[in-house]
Amino acid sequence: MDFLQPEGWAKPRGYSNGVAASGRTVCVSGMIGWDAQCEFQTLDFAGQVRQALLNVVAVLAEAGAKPEHIVRMTWYVVDRHEYVAAHKEMGAAYREIIGRHFPAMTAVQVVALIEDKARVEIEVTAVVPE
Repeated sequence: MDFLQPEGWAKPRGYSNGVAASGRTVCVSGMIGWDAQCEFQTLDFAGQVRQALLNVVAVLAEAGAKPEHIVRMTWYVVDRHEYVAAHKEMGAAYREIIGRHFPAMTAVQVVALIEDKARVEIEVTAVVPE
């Protein structure tokens, strides 16, 4: 896996500008902050991020993939101000669950998510080396 950083560009914080990888591709649907029984244990944004990341890791494991195999993440949030305000708690949860691995990432504010209680949805692409 190669992290792509054009010469002279400012180093990004918490993500990479691009990633090149080869191997088995694993696509994870958008994971929200509910548990394995589709129950929300919290309505707190950072708490839902934590659970969504745990859900991502659980699905990756089904394919023999690990967090360090993630090449791309897309975050859909219903409130960008809530996202920014939860930065510290989100970062702690991210480092605990994903580690210090920062793939290409995009965060997008959306009008709503399909599940009314959901505050965030995280979609992932991973590449497992062969």
